[in-house]
Amino acid sequence: MSNEAPAAPEATGIHPARLTRATIARYAAGSLGTGGFATLPGLVLTYYLTDSLGVAALAAGAVITVAKVWDVVIDPVIGALTDRDLARHGSRRRLMLIGALALPVLFALTFAVPPSLGPVVAGIWVLLAFTLTATAFSLFQVPYIALPAELTPSYDERTRLLTWRVVVLTFAILLFGAGGPALRRVSDDPFVQYLVMGVVCGVVIGIGMLVATAVARRGAAGPTPPEASTDVPAASAPAVGIREHYASGIRALRRSRPFRMLLSTFVLQALATGLMLAGAQYVATWVLHSQAAVELLFIALIAPALLAAPAWGVVARRLGKERTFAIASVVFAVAALSILGMLWAPGDWIYVPVAIAGIAYAGMQSLPMAMLPDVISHDERTEPDAVEGNTGRAGSFSGVWTAGETVGFALGATTLALILAATGYVSSVGGQMVEQPDAAITGIVVSFSLAPAVLIGLSLLTLARYPLRRADIERR
Repeated sequence: MSNEAPAAPEATGIHPARLTRATIARYAAGSLGTGGFATLPGLVLTYYLTDSLGVAALAAGAVITVAKVWDVVIDPVIGALTDRDLARHGSRRRLMLIGALALPVLFALTFAVPPSLGPVVAGIWVLLAFTLTATAFSLFQVPYIALPAELTPSYDERTRLLTWRVVVLTFAILLFGAGGPALRRVSDDPFVQYLVMGVVCGVVIGIGMLVATAVARRGAAGPTPPEASTDVPAASAPAVGIREHYASGIRALRRSRPFRMLLSTFVLQALATGLMLAGAQYVATWVLHSQAAVELLFIALIAPALLAAPAWGVVARRLGKERTFAIASVVFAVAALSILGMLWAPGDWIYVPVAIAGIAYAGMQSLPMAMLPDVISHDERTEPDAVEGNTGRAGSFSGVWTAGETVGFALGATTLALILAATGYVSSVGGQMVEQPDAAITGIVVSFSLAPAVLIGLSLLTLARYPLRRADIERR
């Protein structure tokens, strides 16, 4: 809990059912960072590689995929390390702080490539810089996702906490999705455009992350595990090898059917939204023929979501999180599918289904994130001996969760790159004028509409098998 929490409950590991506004505000501020990092690279990085640095579409997809695969490799390790920090020091803050301080510098370096280096060197530069940036982000994100399960045991308070996190998340998507590309207009030089964008956005992302680290102060991260109690010195916590780090995440995935179903649903939806996110710049440039359209697309997507996120929380309290999540997913799929009409009648009408998708997107973000702490607490109650020493396992769950989310978004950009390559998309260096074949235009529209709708449909199949309901969580 935050500083406002009474001393006695913190000392005993018993948490008030009602979260303070300060705790909610500080936790939600972290989504200014997570939303910015998830949005801006997904929106402009592929386009930056293909249309500013001259990297071929297939190679651009490979650069992003390799960086994300590395993320998948390290996320379970970070999850286990943050559980270990909790056991030894009573806080998950250390890794969060390292990630928050390192990310702004690395983010700026990703977009600081001189075009004169040529496509090969430029691609290698982006690969290395973005891989390090993604590592810094994971150091923050994995423990950040683990915190809600420990901040409150209440089913509805978790919905409240994550609802306001998603309000900030949607604001961040609007800020970075519209503001990031707008920053490029400070200069006619493509190098200066992307450098300014990288520096300014990196600093804002870092500030949001730093604010959120205050939630993870000593004594704020949940009940004190046996290894961290006053009867056992912190230094006596046993060292855990890399193999055990992975094993901890794999065990969580194997033993918890609710976790498998929720994660599968979320990964498929991350793939769908990642595909749309990566394709937005291409839709603006080659379908709507307007660089400013990418900003308008994000305004249409996020402005309704800012109002919709609290409304989804209200609906979830009445219908249940899983049922409300399904409703939001169906609405998003139908809205995405309707955008296919751009093949025959491109025009400004696209902003209407995008706005409807934005309303649904708010629910698709807040509800699974509110369900994850339920899954973790259910596992701790039903499988109390599943983790040796019972040192707390939220980090193991969040490490696997973050890895899955990373896979989804990475495959979104990779899938777009494959579609562009298959349909003959022509890459270019900044300022160079090219013509795209009709097949490439069709591929852009399909990747922004039909393909995401199909993926959301598949995610509903796994969501239907999610077994937990309110009674399962509130049972003591």
